[in-house]
Amino acid sequence: MTDPLALDRQVCFALAATSRSVVAFYRPVLEPLGLTHPQYLVMLALWERSPRTVRALADALHLEPATLTPLLKRLEAAGLVTRERNRANERELAVGLTDRGTALRRRAEQVPARIVERLGMPLAALEELRDRLTELLAATRRAEQAGAEQTEDGGRAA
Repeated sequence: MTDPLALDRQVCFALAATSRSVVAFYRPVLEPLGLTHPQYLVMLALWERSPRTVRALADALHLEPATLTPLLKRLEAAGLVTRERNRANERELAVGLTDRGTALRRRAEQVPARIVERLGMPLAALEELRDRLTELLAATRRAEQAGAEQTEDGGRAA
């Protein structure tokens, strides 16, 4: 009989250990760009669309705005992004790329290929894995939403 509590059978352990390992794997590739892995993710989101509000950026990255703020401050200090208050809504902060931040994209375009090469795995396998992880993320979001709706409803199903 297989132990359901065996460490090697836990999805959470496999994800946590893999995440730590992959993030560390990116470190030497990102270092010449002057970016940490979390900063790289912020820049990826901004290279897709800039400017963005802090809230929109946090949503895209699945982070809390309070977690994102120190990253943005460091990127601003590095001259890669700007943070400006919205004149129409002072509570809203827009984050945009500087010329230097935009120019960094060209160097960053080499990162995915270098990671694939260093891993030695077929691109198709990595893309399939990414797609499955994206499905898992969506499933957790749906489950969280359903749980929140049940709590708001006093425990009744929606």
